[in-house]
Amino acid sequence: MISTAQLESFAQDGCVVIENFLDPAEVATLRRRIATLLSEFDPAEHPLTLFPTANDSQLSADQYFFDSSTKASYFLEHDAVVNGQLVVEPAKAVNKIGHGLHIVDPVFQQITHSRRTQEIAQQLGFRDPRALQSMVICKQPNIGGAVPMHQDSTFLFTDPPSACGFWIALEDCTLTNGCLHFVPGSHRSTPVTRRWIRKPAPEVGTEMVDIEPTFSLYPFKGSKESELLEPEERAVEVAAGSLVLIHDQVLHRSSHNYSSESRWIYTFHIVEGSHSYDDRNWLQMPGKAPLTKL
Repeated sequence: MISTAQLESFAQDGCVVIENFLDPAEVATLRRRIATLLSEFDPAEHPLTLFPTANDSQLSADQYFFDSSTKASYFLEHDAVVNGQLVVEPAKAVNKIGHGLHIVDPVFQQITHSRRTQEIAQQLGFRDPRALQSMVICKQPNIGGAVPMHQDSTFLFTDPPSACGFWIALEDCTLTNGCLHFVPGSHRSTPVTRRWIRKPAPEVGTEMVDIEPTFSLYPFKGSKESELLEPEERAVEVAAGSLVLIHDQVLHRSSHNYSSESRWIYTFHIVEGSHSYDDRNWLQMPGKAPLTKL
Protein backbone atom coordinates (compact mmCIF):
# COMPACT_ATOMS: atom_id res chain seq x y z
CA MET A 1 0.00 0.00 0.00
CA ILE A 2 1.10 3.55 -0.59
CA SER A 3 0.03 6.52 1.49
CA THR A 4 -2.35 9.31 0.54
CA ALA A 5 0.61 11.71 0.53
CA GLN A 6 2.49 9.45 -1.91
CA LEU A 7 -0.53 9.22 -4.19
CA GLU A 8 -0.82 13.01 -4.16
CA SER A 9 2.89 13.34 -4.94
CA PHE A 10 2.53 10.94 -7.85
CA ALA A 11 -0.43 12.89 -9.21
CA GLN A 12 1.48 16.17 -8.83
CA ASP A 13 4.93 15.13 -10.04
CA GLY A 14 4.39 12.00 -12.15
CA CYS A 15 7.03 10.10 -10.18
CA VAL A 16 7.21 8.99 -6.56
CA VAL A 17 9.59 6.93 -4.41
CA ILE A 18 8.33 4.23 -2.04
CA GLU A 19 11.21 3.36 0.25
CA ASN A 20 11.76 -0.16 1.60
CA PHE A 21 9.40 -1.73 -0.93
CA LEU A 22 11.67 -4.78 -0.84
CA ASP A 23 13.43 -5.85 2.32
CA PRO A 24 17.17 -6.71 2.30
CA ALA A 25 16.48 -10.45 2.02
CA GLU A 26 14.30 -9.93 -1.07
CA VAL A 27 16.93 -7.68 -2.65
CA ALA A 28 19.58 -10.33 -1.98
CA THR A 29 17.40 -13.03 -3.57
CA LEU A 30 16.93 -10.99 -6.74
CA ARG A 31 20.62 -10.14 -6.90
CA ARG A 32 21.59 -13.81 -6.62
CA ARG A 33 19.22 -14.67 -9.44
CA ILE A 34 20.64 -11.90 -11.63
CA ALA A 35 24.19 -13.12 -10.95
CA THR A 36 23.13 -16.60 -12.07
CA LEU A 37 21.52 -15.25 -15.25
CA LEU A 38 24.63 -13.22 -16.07
CA SER A 39 26.83 -16.29 -15.55
CA GLU A 40 24.66 -18.20 -18.04
CA PHE A 41 25.11 -15.65 -20.84
CA ASP A 42 26.97 -17.30 -23.74
CA PRO A 43 28.04 -14.80 -26.42
CA ALA A 44 28.80 -17.67 -28.82
CA GLU A 45 25.05 -18.37 -29.02
CA HIS A 46 23.94 -14.74 -29.11
CA PRO A 47 23.41 -12.34 -32.04
CA LEU A 48 25.12 -9.56 -30.04
CA THR A 49 21.93 -7.50 -30.10
CA LEU A 50 22.50 -4.12 -28.48
CA PHE A 51 19.97 -2.34 -26.27
CA PRO A 52 18.86 0.77 -28.22
CA THR A 53 19.19 3.73 -25.86
CA ALA A 54 20.93 6.66 -27.47
CA ASN A 55 18.78 8.36 -30.11
CA ASP A 56 16.15 7.83 -32.78
CA SER A 57 18.67 6.68 -35.39
CA GLN A 58 19.63 3.75 -33.15
CA LEU A 59 16.07 2.84 -32.15
CA SER A 60 15.75 -0.25 -34.32
CA ALA A 61 14.85 -3.79 -33.35
CA ASP A 62 15.65 -7.21 -34.79
CA GLN A 63 13.78 -10.50 -34.55
CA TYR A 64 15.68 -11.44 -31.38
CA PHE A 65 14.30 -8.30 -29.77
CA PHE A 66 10.74 -9.02 -30.95
CA ASP A 67 10.92 -12.60 -29.67
CA SER A 68 11.90 -11.48 -26.15
CA SER A 69 8.42 -10.61 -24.85
CA THR A 70 8.10 -13.93 -22.98
CA LYS A 71 11.78 -14.72 -22.47
CA ALA A 72 14.89 -13.85 -20.48
CA SER A 73 16.86 -12.49 -23.44
CA TYR A 74 20.17 -10.64 -23.22
CA PHE A 75 20.86 -7.19 -24.66
CA LEU A 76 24.31 -5.67 -24.61
CA GLU A 77 25.85 -2.32 -23.78
CA HIS A 78 26.88 -0.35 -26.88
CA ASP A 79 30.42 0.09 -25.60
CA ALA A 80 30.78 -3.64 -24.90
CA VAL A 81 30.90 -4.53 -28.60
CA VAL A 82 33.47 -3.24 -31.10
CA ASN A 83 33.53 -4.49 -34.68
CA GLY A 84 31.22 -7.35 -33.78
CA GLN A 85 33.35 -8.58 -30.89
CA LEU A 86 32.98 -8.31 -27.13
CA VAL A 87 35.65 -6.13 -25.55
CA VAL A 88 34.67 -6.88 -21.95
CA GLU A 89 33.95 -10.13 -20.13
CA PRO A 90 30.51 -11.52 -20.99
CA ALA A 91 28.87 -10.88 -17.61
CA LYS A 92 30.00 -7.23 -17.77
CA ALA A 93 28.68 -6.78 -21.32
CA VAL A 94 24.99 -7.23 -20.56
CA ASN A 95 22.92 -4.06 -20.37
CA LYS A 96 19.56 -5.73 -19.95
CA ILE A 97 17.85 -9.09 -19.45
CA GLY A 98 14.20 -9.22 -20.54
CA HIS A 99 11.44 -8.71 -21.50
CA GLY A 100 9.44 -11.60 -20.02
CA LEU A 101 11.00 -12.22 -16.61
CA HIS A 102 7.58 -11.93 -14.97
CA ILE A 103 6.47 -14.88 -17.11
CA VAL A 104 9.43 -17.28 -17.26
CA ASP A 105 11.38 -16.71 -14.04
CA PRO A 106 9.73 -17.67 -10.72
CA VAL A 107 11.86 -15.27 -8.66
CA PHE A 108 10.82 -12.21 -10.69
CA GLN A 109 7.32 -13.55 -11.17
CA GLN A 110 6.79 -13.58 -7.41
CA ILE A 111 7.81 -9.94 -7.03
CA THR A 112 5.86 -8.74 -10.06
CA HIS A 113 2.62 -10.44 -9.13
CA SER A 114 2.86 -9.83 -5.40
CA ARG A 115 -0.07 -8.55 -3.40
CA ARG A 116 1.89 -5.33 -2.85
CA THR A 117 2.01 -4.48 -6.55
CA GLN A 118 -1.63 -5.46 -7.04
CA GLU A 119 -2.70 -3.13 -4.25
CA ILE A 120 -0.69 -0.24 -5.67
CA ALA A 121 -2.22 -0.78 -9.12
CA GLN A 122 -5.66 -0.71 -7.53
CA GLN A 123 -4.84 2.49 -5.65
CA LEU A 124 -3.76 4.09 -8.93
CA GLY A 125 -7.14 3.32 -10.42
CA PHE A 126 -6.35 0.29 -12.57
CA ARG A 127 -9.32 -2.05 -12.98
CA ASP A 128 -7.64 -4.78 -15.03
CA PRO A 129 -3.86 -4.25 -14.77
CA ARG A 130 -1.73 -6.22 -17.22
CA ALA A 131 2.01 -6.74 -16.76
CA LEU A 132 4.54 -6.46 -19.59
CA GLN A 133 8.13 -5.54 -20.46
CA SER A 134 9.82 -6.85 -17.32
CA MET A 135 13.58 -6.55 -17.29
CA VAL A 136 16.76 -6.30 -15.28
CA ILE A 137 18.89 -3.31 -16.24
CA CYS A 138 22.50 -3.65 -15.14
CA LYS A 139 23.92 -0.22 -16.10
CA GLN A 140 27.40 -1.75 -16.11
CA PRO A 141 30.42 0.00 -14.53
CA ASN A 142 32.12 2.53 -16.82
CA ILE A 143 30.11 1.56 -19.94
CA GLY A 144 26.48 1.66 -18.73
CA GLY A 145 24.69 3.55 -21.48
CA ALA A 146 22.57 6.67 -21.05
CA VAL A 147 18.82 6.50 -21.66
CA PRO A 148 17.59 9.76 -23.21
CA MET A 149 14.56 11.72 -22.08
CA HIS A 150 11.38 9.85 -23.02
CA GLN A 151 7.81 8.95 -22.10
CA ASP A 152 6.95 5.29 -21.54
CA SER A 153 3.72 5.44 -23.56
CA THR A 154 5.79 6.17 -26.65
CA PHE A 155 6.90 2.54 -26.43
CA LEU A 156 3.93 0.86 -24.68
CA PHE A 157 0.87 2.60 -26.06
CA THR A 158 -2.75 2.00 -25.11
CA ASP A 159 -5.72 4.06 -26.22
CA PRO A 160 -6.01 6.07 -24.07
CA PRO A 161 -2.47 5.90 -22.61
CA SER A 162 -2.22 4.03 -19.32
CA ALA A 163 1.30 2.62 -18.81
CA CYS A 164 2.90 2.84 -15.37
CA GLY A 165 6.47 1.83 -14.63
CA PHE A 166 7.45 -0.06 -11.47
CA TRP A 167 11.21 0.58 -11.12
CA ILE A 168 12.90 -1.25 -8.22
CA ALA A 169 16.44 -0.43 -7.11
CA LEU A 170 18.59 -3.47 -6.31
CA GLU A 171 21.63 -1.33 -5.53
CA ASP A 172 21.90 2.23 -4.29
CA CYS A 173 21.21 4.47 -7.29
CA THR A 174 23.15 7.74 -7.24
CA LEU A 175 24.25 10.59 -9.45
CA THR A 176 27.55 8.77 -9.80
CA ASN A 177 26.26 5.48 -11.21
CA GLY A 178 23.41 6.77 -13.39
CA CYS A 179 20.27 7.29 -11.32
CA LEU A 180 16.93 8.35 -12.80
CA HIS A 181 16.09 11.97 -13.57
CA PHE A 182 12.62 13.28 -14.35
CA VAL A 183 10.85 16.56 -15.04
CA PRO A 184 8.29 17.06 -12.25
CA GLY A 185 4.79 17.71 -13.53
CA SER A 186 5.63 17.07 -17.17
CA HIS A 187 2.89 14.42 -17.39
CA ARG A 188 0.34 17.21 -16.84
CA SER A 189 1.51 19.37 -19.72
CA THR A 190 3.28 17.06 -22.16
CA PRO A 191 1.00 14.77 -24.17
CA VAL A 192 2.22 11.66 -25.96
CA THR A 193 2.97 12.76 -29.53
CA ARG A 194 5.03 9.86 -30.91
CA ARG A 195 4.96 6.07 -30.97
CA TRP A 196 7.72 3.53 -31.52
CA ILE A 197 6.00 0.88 -33.63
CA ARG A 198 6.69 -2.26 -35.62
CA LYS A 199 7.13 -1.76 -39.34
CA PRO A 200 4.42 -3.41 -41.43
CA ALA A 201 5.15 -6.99 -42.49
CA PRO A 202 7.16 -8.37 -44.21
CA GLU A 203 9.71 -5.87 -42.89
CA VAL A 204 11.36 -6.68 -39.56
CA GLY A 205 12.13 -3.50 -37.66
CA THR A 206 10.69 -0.47 -35.93
CA GLU A 207 10.09 3.17 -36.64
CA MET A 208 9.09 6.30 -34.74
CA VAL A 209 5.87 7.90 -35.98
CA ASP A 210 3.93 11.01 -35.02
CA ILE A 211 0.45 10.70 -33.53
CA GLU A 212 -2.24 13.12 -32.46
CA PRO A 213 -1.35 14.56 -29.03
CA THR A 214 -2.89 12.26 -26.44
CA PHE A 215 -3.24 12.51 -22.65
CA SER A 216 -3.57 9.68 -20.17
CA LEU A 217 -6.81 9.27 -18.24
CA TYR A 218 -5.19 8.29 -14.96
CA PRO A 219 -4.84 9.18 -12.13
CA PHE A 220 -6.62 12.42 -12.93
CA LYS A 221 -10.32 13.15 -13.07
CA GLY A 222 -10.16 16.73 -14.30
CA SER A 223 -7.89 18.95 -16.40
CA LYS A 224 -4.40 17.69 -17.18
CA GLU A 225 -3.06 21.22 -17.66
CA SER A 226 -4.27 22.90 -14.50
CA GLU A 227 -0.77 23.85 -13.36
CA LEU A 228 2.39 25.00 -15.05
CA LEU A 229 5.24 22.59 -15.71
CA GLU A 230 8.25 22.84 -13.45
CA PRO A 231 11.19 23.42 -15.83
CA GLU A 232 14.01 21.74 -13.92
CA GLU A 233 14.89 18.08 -13.81
CA ARG A 234 14.97 16.27 -10.50
CA ALA A 235 17.44 13.49 -9.71
CA VAL A 236 15.99 10.36 -8.08
CA GLU A 237 18.71 9.03 -5.81
CA VAL A 238 17.34 5.99 -3.97
CA ALA A 239 18.55 3.17 -1.73
CA ALA A 240 18.39 -0.49 -2.67
CA GLY A 241 14.90 -1.86 -2.09
CA SER A 242 13.14 1.36 -3.09
CA LEU A 243 10.32 1.38 -5.65
CA VAL A 244 9.94 4.28 -8.07
CA LEU A 245 6.56 4.66 -9.75
CA ILE A 246 6.76 6.37 -13.16
CA HIS A 247 3.70 7.82 -14.90
CA ASP A 248 3.44 6.97 -18.60
CA GLN A 249 3.69 10.61 -19.71
CA VAL A 250 6.32 11.96 -17.35
CA LEU A 251 9.59 12.90 -19.04
CA HIS A 252 12.46 10.88 -17.56
CA ARG A 253 15.95 9.66 -18.37
CA SER A 254 19.12 8.22 -16.86
CA SER A 255 22.77 9.14 -17.35
CA HIS A 256 25.75 7.12 -18.53
CA ASN A 257 27.46 5.22 -15.75
CA TYR A 258 31.10 6.32 -15.71
CA SER A 259 31.69 4.98 -12.21
CA SER A 260 33.31 1.73 -11.13
CA GLU A 261 30.01 0.56 -9.59
CA SER A 262 27.09 -1.09 -11.35
CA ARG A 263 23.46 0.07 -11.02
CA TRP A 264 21.23 -3.00 -10.99
CA ILE A 265 17.48 -2.48 -11.06
CA TYR A 266 14.40 -4.56 -11.87
CA THR A 267 11.57 -2.90 -13.71
CA PHE A 268 8.25 -3.87 -15.24
CA HIS A 269 5.23 -2.01 -16.54
CA ILE A 270 1.50 -2.31 -16.27
CA VAL A 271 -1.21 -1.09 -18.62
CA GLU A 272 -4.98 -1.01 -18.30
CA GLY A 273 -6.39 -4.20 -19.79
CA SER A 274 -9.66 -2.55 -20.76
CA HIS A 275 -7.81 -0.08 -23.02
CA SER A 276 -6.87 -0.95 -26.60
CA TYR A 277 -3.34 -2.32 -27.00
CA ASP A 278 -2.86 -2.69 -30.73
CA ASP A 279 -0.55 -4.79 -32.89
CA ARG A 280 1.61 -1.80 -33.80
CA ASN A 281 3.25 -1.88 -30.34
CA TRP A 282 6.71 -3.42 -30.53
CA LEU A 283 5.95 -5.88 -27.71
CA GLN A 284 3.50 -8.58 -28.75
CA MET A 285 2.64 -11.86 -27.06
CA PRO A 286 3.14 -15.04 -29.10
CA GLY A 287 0.06 -16.26 -30.93
CA LYS A 288 -1.78 -13.02 -30.15
CA ALA A 289 -2.19 -14.15 -26.54
CA PRO A 290 -3.46 -11.48 -24.12
CA LEU A 291 -1.06 -9.61 -21.87
CA THR A 292 -0.47 -11.23 -18.49
CA LYS A 293 -2.86 -10.30 -15.71
CA LEU A 294 -1.10 -8.65 -12.77
